[in-house]
Amino acid sequence: MNSQIKDIRVDFVTGSRRISNFCWAFILLSGALGFSSVGFSSYLRKDLIPFLSAEQILFIPQGLVMFFYGIAGSFISFYLWCTIWWNVGSGYNRFDKRKGIFSLFRWGFPGKNRRILIHFFIRDIQAIRMEVQEGFLSRRVLYIKMKGQQDVPLSRIEEYSTLEDMETQAAELARFLKISIEGI
Repeated sequence: MNSQIKDIRVDFVTGSRRISNFCWAFILLSGALGFSSVGFSSYLRKDLIPFLSAEQILFIPQGLVMFFYGIAGSFISFYLWCTIWWNVGSGYNRFDKRKGIFSLFRWGFPGKNRRILIHFFIRDIQAIRMEVQEGFLSRRVLYIKMKGQQDVPLSRIEEYSTLEDMETQAAELARFLKISIEGI
């Protein structure tokens, strides 16, 4: 989603609050709770959950390992839920032609540097670069090519569902900034 007035353009970037992250966090938490309950059931030698039988599992070593995997999965799930809660990676890209400034804002993890705000001069922008890798793990990223600096990523890897969406976004931005597109 983007918003554009005559000389100002704002492109919003989605962060960690995506359906895929919710699904992975829920699946991971469910599996971790299952492993922990089976490991704890093997210690007590009593089934805590009726459909997860632990009668044939000895606590040492299988039950202990399952309990450890459950605890590890719980920590990873907790990390995912925290990134979703804080919406890490969300923000916006703001192009202000009147002031001649390109601002990149992202939310990070809580702490001193939670708000990430970087300013660039629009006159230093050379081109919009598209990086496309098709295959099992497809990758579609838009970059701003800067003079004498590293390329600045404008989007997340999985943000564009189709190549056409990415090309449309790149064309609109290049038209607004009156620069060329590379990598088509």
